[in-house]
Amino acid sequence: MSSTPAPQGRPPLHAVQVLGSGGAGSGAHVRSLAAGLVARGVRVTVCAPRSTGEGYGFTAAGAAFAPLWSRPDALAVAGIRAAGAGADVVHAHGLRSAVLAALALRGRSTPLVVTWHTTRPAEGARGRFVRLMERRAARAAAVVLGVTSELVDRARTRGARDARLAPAAVPAPRRAADDDEDEPKDKTRAELGAVARPLLVTAGRLEPGQGHGPLLDAARAWRELDPEPLLIVAGEGSERPLLQRRIEDEGLPVRLIGRRDDVPALLATADVAIMPSRWEARSLLAQEALHAGVPLVATAVGGVPDLVGAAAELVPYGDSAALAGAVSRLLADPARRAELTAAGRAQAATWPTEDDTVAHVLSVYDELVTSR
Repeated sequence: MSSTPAPQGRPPLHAVQVLGSGGAGSGAHVRSLAAGLVARGVRVTVCAPRSTGEGYGFTAAGAAFAPLWSRPDALAVAGIRAAGAGADVVHAHGLRSAVLAALALRGRSTPLVVTWHTTRPAEGARGRFVRLMERRAARAAAVVLGVTSELVDRARTRGARDARLAPAAVPAPRRAADDDEDEPKDKTRAELGAVARPLLVTAGRLEPGQGHGPLLDAARAWRELDPEPLLIVAGEGSERPLLQRRIEDEGLPVRLIGRRDDVPALLATADVAIMPSRWEARSLLAQEALHAGVPLVATAVGGVPDLVGAAAELVPYGDSAALAGAVSRLLADPARRAELTAAGRAQAATWPTEDDTVAHVLSVYDELVTSR
């Protein structure tokens, strides 16, 4: 990756990245972006809750780290304002982070860039509150970057002065040599309890709207398969007690394994990966599955169809019968799984690279700084 030194006599560009609890996709994106910007001579400070900083290792990427209080908001705003003093640009990732950053920059001329990685469907009073937050974030930003065209359109309808489609790459996992792959996979499958049975893997927050209800409905149908597959669910969230109770009451072939930092390695051992969400933009799980060459069954929502193309089996959200059937057919068809493996890796090769992402973001920063 090439670097862009500061003009003679001028200090390096200082970019402050603001991140909340760090969903898997946004956290990985900011870590990759920070490393790439630092390599290009940019001074980077990441503002995020301490747990997010520990989880993503921003300082190892060369960035400074300013821990933020998660609550109350006033303390988070004060932390962002302190970290952003003298910064050339502040870049917020996610809706709440954008609103907090906008409050922190009141009275300053520092330009605010906002990246919308995703949006969560909401109705009623919650929906009205989300729309209000979106308007505040969109109108405060000098530039809104959306990772899908749908998010760009949404930002424009919320009053964004400048909304653009932005490449958003995450690191591709390192692939082991073919002769080194089998032993680690076999060990992992043994640890998960899937030595002589198919292994299905999904990962994500255990929260409403993530599709775990329909997923467990589908798991009832998989009990009829021989051998019975095991579904591994990586992640934590408020729905875990409810899901665990269903698994136990209905005797479902499902294991909740909690938060994991080795999801790419888990996916690499799977026979099929599953993404059951109600809405996704550029799903990190889908990207990791295709990079790993794992056949993917996903809901046809948000930016997923454009992301995966013909390299995955797509089903409607909430249709447990369609989900169960798609997975069952793949398990019974090794040729189709091999076809999806090849198609997935070919599709992943068409996605923006980390260098593309960094170059685009840096061009936005330069544009905003030179126009001041």
